[in-house]
Amino acid sequence: MIMQDKEQEPSMLEKIKEDINLASRHIEVLRAVAGHQPIGIIKLSELLNVPQHRIRYSLRVLESSGYIRASSAGAMVTPKAEEMFLHLNDDIDEIIRIVRRMKHS
Repeated sequence: MIMQDKEQEPSMLEKIKEDINLASRHIEVLRAVAGHQPIGIIKLSELLNVPQHRIRYSLRVLESSGYIRASSAGAMVTPKAEEMFLHLNDDIDEIIRIVRRMKHS
């Protein structure tokens, strides 16, 4: 494990780990929207057991990336999200291959 002072910036690998955890939450939210659309922040928060402010942030990121759209009834996925789901496992497998190469180098 990489040791550092608490006041220093996160290490490169800690930052990557944080980014992966955040992406994981966004994907979890996107899957929930796809499965329960239209759905609002409160229902998503209850369904995923994630605080509303984190759901709100994920929805904002997903909307700005074009994966969901807001409607009067709640969030709904876009065709871009449906396309992303088609390739998600392959994309994750590629990331795993890259990380394995890093580990074994």
